Amino acid sequence: MAIKVRRIYGDKTGHDGIRILVDRIWPRGVSKDEAQLDHWIKDVAPSSALRKWFGHDPDKWDEFKRRYFKELDAAPDAVAELRDAIGKRSATLLFAAKDEAHNNAVALKAYLEKD
Repeated sequence: MAIKVRRIYGDKTGHDGIRILVDRIWPRGVSKDEAQLDHWIKDVAPSSALRKWFGHDPDKWDEFKRRYFKELDAAPDAVAELRDAIGKRSATLLFAAKDEAHNNAVALKAYLEKD
């Protein structure tokens, strides 16, 4: 499976494969029609407490990933739902954060690829 990450605010491309929103909160200014999602899997997003603690601070990135991976380890059903949705297809994990290098989708991709 090939996994990509990109902001939800861009246009859908022919290379996206299955499109999965992995944020807990619906992105501002995007209608459900515009999003062109195949799935919205909120339960793989970081907890609200972890998201608020991180605040997209690059200095907290390594600790954020460690804590987030621990949350994912504790949520095997949500991770299984995501893996099942992706299957063996190409997939794009969509996120709303402005920081394209330090966000939950980037960390989630790393988590999925570590196995």
